[in-house]
Amino acid sequence: MSHAFDAIVIGAGQAGPPLADRLTRAGMTVALVERKLFGGTCVNTGCMPTKTLVASAQAAHIARRGAEYGVVIDSPVRIDMGRVKARADAVSARARGNVEHWLRQMPGCTVIEGHARFEGPRSVRVGEDLLTAPRIFINVGGRAAVPPLPGVDRVPTLTNTSMLQLDQVPDHLVVVGGSYIGLEFAQMYRRFGARVTIVEKGPRLIAREDEDVSAAIRDILAGEGIAIRTNAECISFARAGDGVRVGVSCSDGEPAVDGSHVLLAVGRRPNTDDLDLDRAGVAVDARGYITVDESLATTTAGIWALGDCNGRGAFTHTAYNDFEIVAANLLDGEVRRVSDRVPAYALYIDPPLGRAGMTEAQARATGRPLLIGRRSMSRVGRAIEKGETQGFMSVVVDAGTRRILGAAILGVGGDEAIHGLLDAMHAGADYATLQRAVPIHPTVSELIPTMLGEMGAG
Repeated sequence: MSHAFDAIVIGAGQAGPPLADRLTRAGMTVALVERKLFGGTCVNTGCMPTKTLVASAQAAHIARRGAEYGVVIDSPVRIDMGRVKARADAVSARARGNVEHWLRQMPGCTVIEGHARFEGPRSVRVGEDLLTAPRIFINVGGRAAVPPLPGVDRVPTLTNTSMLQLDQVPDHLVVVGGSYIGLEFAQMYRRFGARVTIVEKGPRLIAREDEDVSAAIRDILAGEGIAIRTNAECISFARAGDGVRVGVSCSDGEPAVDGSHVLLAVGRRPNTDDLDLDRAGVAVDARGYITVDESLATTTAGIWALGDCNGRGAFTHTAYNDFEIVAANLLDGEVRRVSDRVPAYALYIDPPLGRAGMTEAQARATGRPLLIGRRSMSRVGRAIEKGETQGFMSVVVDAGTRRILGAAILGVGGDEAIHGLLDAMHAGADYATLQRAVPIHPTVSELIPTMLGEMGAG
């Protein structure tokens, strides 16, 4: 049966539902197609459940450190992983239900559950139904990549999604991949009581960051008893009793690590391989990401791609901004571009890393004259008072334009404090504007003007 709409939205992730809302408010009829869980990655397998687990792990960590604060806990801290999991499940379920309820009661929006496949540039089939529309928006997200490493298909492994189903603490969790997702799970489960080993193919953790950030994060994790194996050039997998043996090195150190559980955290891939995009003339790159321009339009007129599937951002906030860009351009007569946004993200270990704009290495590569500032968290009163002095904050400024190019805050409250710098960068403000601000004491942010005042030539 054929059904005609003004617009079709494929996927109920971070960008799809608010876009459906704007389109229907503009008087359009919209079909929203979702084949699995409403809310997408963030709600179901990403931010919400994992950060809920991070909060539980932090509570356990603080409890164990109680004596440092004069709080005496007479019995050992015990983890009830079933209750930890139930709490995370409840947070996700509530958010998922809210998204679905919003869509189903949205005037002008028809919710269709099923797998969408293109049949042409204006048509999508879902089961027996053929949907047609002059505007189609793809918001299908991504999933964990499972590379063809030797033996990986012969042993049980976990991804960020299946990790969320654990209701017992692993005896020894081996995390393959020393980047953002892997590090968050590594620290989390160490604090739950597991032995944890991180195996990273490269020479250092989170290679995207500057070397000083990478080294500081390694120190934080190692200080909590996490074993870290970098330069793991011979990663492989084999059975080892009831667990898994992970090959690590062919030259240095112990050649393998035996674990009870293995988490693969080695990247993501877009959910674009089963949409029949070729039938609509929609191009993808070598990794499967949909090719889009600055307005998020695909290579086929009338089709846009938003969120993780377009390769222009891998975060909830960038997906939502994709919605804002598309809606503003289509409905508000504005001209907004993906390149207008300042890249920003956080790593949610504890203490967290807040990052905005360029790394120092990226800034140096531009060849511009630079001003660079840095301040240790051990010199931040708020961090001292909280007993959380690990990490540092840093900033890099274009000496010619006096604009902030990038900043990082690795330390207590870093994921929040970074926003003062991010806002100044978005506004294109002279760094002195922020330097002359009068922030609240005692906060982490109050040391940002001080750091800016202490910058030197880079």
